[in-house]
Amino acid sequence: MAFFLKNSSLSSHFRSRSQEALSVPRRGFHIELGQREKALLADDPAIRRFKSHKSGVSKINKIGDFLTVVVVVGCCYEIYVKATMREESRKQAGESA
Repeated sequence: MAFFLKNSSLSSHFRSRSQEALSVPRRGFHIELGQREKALLADDPAIRRFKSHKSGVSKINKIGDFLTVVVVVGCCYEIYVKATMREESRKQAGESA
């Protein structure tokens, strides 16, 4: 079977297609930025005060991480309490029956 696939025109067709796909770059060609793009990317002093600063962003990230941990711990505690209450109620039901 491998002999037929090796010498068939169908396999050579697929092989040439795969080589074409590999030769085409995934990213487009690099084009130099024009004047408008450069002006849009330039620093604008009018909006500088609205941009976030690294220290503020890192503080907010830490607060968000802390709150996430608190919520996860709270959920785990609620699950633990419900499970222990259920076990206690089963034990009491088993002793009374």
